[in-house]
Amino acid sequence: PVAAARSSSSAAPPEKLTLRRQADGVRSIVLNNPKRRNALSLSMLQALKEDLLHDAKSKELRVIVISAEGPVFCSGHDLKELTTEDDVKHHSQVFAVCAEVMTLIQKLPVPVIAQVNGLATAAGCQLVASCDIAVASEKSQFATPGVNIGLFCSTPAVALGRSLPRKVALEMLFTGEPLSAHEALMHGLVSKVVPEDKLEEETMRISRKICESSKSVLALGKATFYRQMAQDLDTAYKITSQVMVDNLTLRDGQEGIEAFIQKRKPVWSHSQDEKK
Repeated sequence: PVAAARSSSSAAPPEKLTLRRQADGVRSIVLNNPKRRNALSLSMLQALKEDLLHDAKSKELRVIVISAEGPVFCSGHDLKELTTEDDVKHHSQVFAVCAEVMTLIQKLPVPVIAQVNGLATAAGCQLVASCDIAVASEKSQFATPGVNIGLFCSTPAVALGRSLPRKVALEMLFTGEPLSAHEALMHGLVSKVVPEDKLEEETMRISRKICESSKSVLALGKATFYRQMAQDLDTAYKITSQVMVDNLTLRDGQEGIEAFIQKRKPVWSHSQDEKK
């Protein structure tokens, strides 16, 4: 009987690296490898990419929340994949897919929220910095400790340097010392810090508020925000002025204004169609 039990146990399918579920417009993606501290192995990155892209243009999808199982939100790359046992080609693939996932988050047509409860280090910290919004519990910490093991966090620095003041980012990168949740809030790495027992409630409150708006309007606004941030001031205003005009041609752009004037709730189409 014992042998039989062992046999059936070994035949059990491995647990999924990520869990995806969706309800009322909110897609929840859970990093689900706590035994490996939710490390961003190549397999984990590919699973995360698939979950982010799945039916992303559907009107039913309005916001994505990324959270994690266990005490560590994400420990960064799986260092076992970065030894000489794997060749340079594999190492290049790991960093290429990671960069693809991080940039994908900002290219998606819906807001992406990091729901952080625990430690986020290296590429895990990069993941938080890459999300549009980040809500953290008071016990969360954020660090880029690669320098301590001889692998400087150069790719996490891309997201970190765009979220934090330069001197704060560089202190994190040069020392590897963690920021507390409240320090992360003070410097702009996260948008909100709440008690652990309120974390999911607050994340869902923000998600539901986002779901009240038009998906097409939000998609236009998100894409424009990241586009103009890379421009000089004059170019940024030129781009956004035209986008405001384009926004007014959308069916939902006119619906929102008409509803406001008529003192009623707007009925969104969530489509990219122009108002005829």
